[in-house]
Amino acid sequence: MINSLFLRSVTLGLIGTSLIGLGLGQNLKAWALPTEQIVEKLNPVPVFTVADEQGAPLVASGEDNAKVAGVFISQADANNFISRLQTQNPDLASKVKVVPVSLGEVYKLDQANQAQTNSLNFTYVPTQTEVESAKTILSQDGKQYQGGVPLFVAKGGQDDGYLTIERDSEQVIPFFFEKQQLESVIEKFKQQKPELADTVDIEVVLLEGVIDTLQNSNDAMLSKIVLVPTAESIKFIQENVPAQEGQTETQPAQ
Repeated sequence: MINSLFLRSVTLGLIGTSLIGLGLGQNLKAWALPTEQIVEKLNPVPVFTVADEQGAPLVASGEDNAKVAGVFISQADANNFISRLQTQNPDLASKVKVVPVSLGEVYKLDQANQAQTNSLNFTYVPTQTEVESAKTILSQDGKQYQGGVPLFVAKGGQDDGYLTIERDSEQVIPFFFEKQQLESVIEKFKQQKPELADTVDIEVVLLEGVIDTLQNSNDAMLSKIVLVPTAESIKFIQENVPAQEGQTETQPAQ
């Protein structure tokens, strides 16, 4: 659902921050986060499903006849899916629509489904532009993209630390769904720290892997991760949440 959880997103403030640094170690390697903290971390990210008139997600059959529902990172991609469906199955297309939901809600549903027989599985549908960016970065490191939603994070400095941003007097590690947004932050960092400019590199990790790490890893730095939605999603938050909240005026974090 679209609600005040989205208003807690720090991303609007992150993009404009002037305090950027490198640190917090080399690896995301001292406890797994509890479910409520994972949900809180995922809540500010809007994603988009295709649902029927009752709000149930459109389900397809996957391997071994598993029930699979697509979760689109991009609203435009979800709209394009319905456009294609109008050609292939116009009757079904007339009964479905794009429904925004927080990534945290999807995670909670997925966790609840794990204990059920023949449960519904969610598959995340990445934006093709960011997939192509990820392929380029991975190929430069001799790696191959093998599916999933790419996230972009920067590392650098003598200790190969993560690029961090200060939020509420605390250093956080931004993971971006959009490479261009990260590049803008890197440019600001290079202006502030020109002596370290040549040490900064962009790395690709997968959203699915990050969620798994949040659930299972033993790492104190997990609490420092902040997911930064795409510019499209941030615009969606700005345009839709205030209108739906109606009574609450909340300023983005600075």
